[in-house]
Amino acid sequence: MLAKKNEERGQYEMICIEELVPEDHLLRKIEAAIDFTHIYELVGDLYCPDNGRPSIDPVVLFKMVLIQHLFGIPSLRKTAEEVRMNVAYRWFLGYLLSEQTPHFSTLSYNFTHRYTIEVVEAIFFWILNEINNAGYLSTEAVFVDGTHIKANANIKKFEKKTVKRAAKVYEEQLMEEINEDRENHEKKPFDDTTPPKEEEHEIIESTTDPDCGVFHKGEHQKCFAYTAQTACDKHGYVLGVTVNRGNVHDSVAFDGLYDQLIWHFPQISAFVMDAGYKTPWICKKVLDDGRIPVLPYKRPMGKAGFFRPYEYVYDEYYDCVLCPENQILQYSTTNREGYREFKSKGCICENCPSLGFCTESRNHVKIVTKHIWSEYLEKAEDIRHTPEYKKLYEKRKETIERVFADAKEKHSMRYTLFRGLAQVTNWVRLKFAAMNLKKFAVRRWNEGGGGCSDSCFYLFFPCFAFNRAWV
Repeated sequence: MLAKKNEERGQYEMICIEELVPEDHLLRKIEAAIDFTHIYELVGDLYCPDNGRPSIDPVVLFKMVLIQHLFGIPSLRKTAEEVRMNVAYRWFLGYLLSEQTPHFSTLSYNFTHRYTIEVVEAIFFWILNEINNAGYLSTEAVFVDGTHIKANANIKKFEKKTVKRAAKVYEEQLMEEINEDRENHEKKPFDDTTPPKEEEHEIIESTTDPDCGVFHKGEHQKCFAYTAQTACDKHGYVLGVTVNRGNVHDSVAFDGLYDQLIWHFPQISAFVMDAGYKTPWICKKVLDDGRIPVLPYKRPMGKAGFFRPYEYVYDEYYDCVLCPENQILQYSTTNREGYREFKSKGCICENCPSLGFCTESRNHVKIVTKHIWSEYLEKAEDIRHTPEYKKLYEKRKETIERVFADAKEKHSMRYTLFRGLAQVTNWVRLKFAAMNLKKFAVRRWNEGGGGCSDSCFYLFFPCFAFNRAWV
């Protein structure tokens, strides 16, 4: 028992690389599930067929990046090292044990220069199309949420900049409806050439990666980050993703993702989102397109110890607001943010027994605001109470929340080593493409769609030797 086993590290053997990879290995399932030759069509225009040195097979380069995201390898350099040492990875790429695998610099150069946003997007939706053709996608309802990814930037290295306020995508439409509302109330419409109140504001910009933004929420540590707006179906397949600065709110970043989803999946009928997306514009946008916004209860914003906003009831017929003491607040104006302002009379309110729970105004005037699109919020609130959509909202924890948990715990998406919005976008899309492919391959294999190749790669070394099991 205590005898030392003879070390035979210098032993030469004739082996079959096919036999070294377990039959139920994940890479076998992926190889059986999808035809990677389609990559040639997507990247054919990026290669010169007439001159230059022979290039590395584009499929090999893509598979190496795929390995990185499938197994949560943190960097391309580490991926190149793992590929060189791992037999299963070599089998997946089609390399013998004696062959030299692509160098890290080759992989990094191709990821930076050949895997453009357009190419990576085409790869992402090609994999989705394969899943859809197999009948595994369910696009009637999609689950939307955002998650933050820590950027490769030091929070202590920054500079403050004054930048112009970014125009909202719906600003022009909102201003038209504001002016229309003011005219209906016999108010002078706003002059469109008048600059907004907050034309410029100060931001903190990283000197290392200017494309990221400061993220600080709750107990999270303050850091530079990116935010990935993501949508998935009820089976957990990611249908679309957009990447933005870490300081961009979910409701602001929603429009880009929404347009992307509608372009590729016009059959979507319901959007399931959390309370961060419960804004007048999002409800209006979704409802006007004939789709259903499924949103949760959102706690009213108000000062503790004071009446809640819902206690001030709007009377649509008389166009006024009734306070909890049944006093009338008359319409005053419609401001530039799209809110109708209703004001009370100070001479009445100063003797009100509930004044201390209503306002702290010196002139005892209470101002209540109602957005001109508030009716869409009310429709979304009615939808929330229906049993069908209440049950649908409960699936968020099983779908989009699970996607983020898997991406961060199993596929190393908590932190990115890449810098710049374009590179991080490619990185995130390839990660979700790998997750989609993994889920698809495993399901297809379990349903009997898998198979095992009969070909073997035999390695012959200078010395004639046999595997002892064959003797």
